[in-house]
Amino acid sequence: MTGDSRHQEPGHDGGPTASRADIGGHRFPRLRRTVLAVEDRLGAFALVRRGRDLELMHRAMGFATLSLVTLAPLLIVVAAADPLGEGGFAYWLVDGMGLSGRSARVLTDIISPPVKVISTTSVWGGVLLAVFGVSFAGSVQNGYERIWGLPPGPWHRVWRQLTWLAVMTAYLYQEVLNRQQFEGLERVAVSTSTGALFFWWSQRFLLGGQVPWRRLLPGAIATMVGLGGLRVFSNLVFTPLIVDNAVSYGTVGIVLVVESWLTGVGFVVFGGAMFGRWFCEHHWLPRLR
Repeated sequence: MTGDSRHQEPGHDGGPTASRADIGGHRFPRLRRTVLAVEDRLGAFALVRRGRDLELMHRAMGFATLSLVTLAPLLIVVAAADPLGEGGFAYWLVDGMGLSGRSARVLTDIISPPVKVISTTSVWGGVLLAVFGVSFAGSVQNGYERIWGLPPGPWHRVWRQLTWLAVMTAYLYQEVLNRQQFEGLERVAVSTSTGALFFWWSQRFLLGGQVPWRRLLPGAIATMVGLGGLRVFSNLVFTPLIVDNAVSYGTVGIVLVVESWLTGVGFVVFGGAMFGRWFCEHHWLPRLR
């Protein structure tokens, strides 16, 4: 009789209660399998979790700070030494932010350095600028290594950071040239192609060839799509904001807008690479997980 009561009456040991959780699975097995399959297929929670583990926003803010503090002085010197006279560092920012009209003039007037900056830069000053640029390249390399779960590269691979810094400068320079030589859809096609190739090569080079080319391609494409969206957002939001901040806060207001845009660039650069790995593992090349 005791055995019958245990079988018929709900007890406190969780037996009958736990079985209720399985009732839905027995009644709707097809629905349960469909929900689990969709969740596994999309992998959206995995992408969000990966961004949280990477501390994506904090890393993007660090990218913006290093860009403004360490990379900007180096690019200003390079722009001042431009033998073709294609502009300067301010023109690189104007082109990247997609500014035009009064906002572009305001940014150019405030940020453009004097031409004598190259003559007043000493040899040691140039070396320090290069070191600062290497620290920025090192932060980008560290971000890529964290995204792909790789150990930090040894110190003697600093030549990779120097090489990447030089190629990045050439890439930014040709972007300004493209602005003057191409227009409309033709320029969009050229800029998108060169940008995708640069970010595709950047991951491969900074990671020391440890990740196959085909796994890096989605990240490069996602980065360019994100930069295109950021360019549209910048044109709609930052264009009037620069003029307003210039009137209200002066140079400090302009720097704050540029810092906000650089934060967006850092978010896209690291977020694009992170999305590329997630896409490979969940959609494109799941067998390589």
